[in-house]
Amino acid sequence: MANQTSQAKKYKDYEASKLPKRPILINCLKAFFIGGLICVIGQFISLFYMYFFNFTEQTAGNPTVATLIFITMLLTGFGIYNKIAQFAGAGTAVPVTGFGNAVISAAIEHRTEGFVQGVGGNMFKLAGSVILFGTFSAFVIALIKTIFSYWSGT
Repeated sequence: MANQTSQAKKYKDYEASKLPKRPILINCLKAFFIGGLICVIGQFISLFYMYFFNFTEQTAGNPTVATLIFITMLLTGFGIYNKIAQFAGAGTAVPVTGFGNAVISAAIEHRTEGFVQGVGGNMFKLAGSVILFGTFSAFVIALIKTIFSYWSGT
């Protein structure tokens, strides 16, 4: 038993010595700057809606998010977003664009099964859970806010 443990440790040490070192700092910087660039693009889209369509800062949020998701879905469909994601890593997964990419990727992957059962059924596997937990979280936050405002008398 002790011999197997020592062999396993030797193998793990050997394996660790052969693995290439990951450039963690470079990867973090890429994720930071690409994620930040996506957010800057989102800010420009928001300002576009506020300037040309007279949205307020609060009302420009929903069309901005929808526009970012739509752009992401187009880029994913043409295979561009995946190349960006390979370069930036988590920088593309964290913003709302990661959600759009995940939804459309599931749809593209199952398109051979047909539009209803393949695309429609698999596209909303991820979206359904996000919508469910988002709605439930909003309900809980609203309930907590209502309780606190009732106790504070406002």
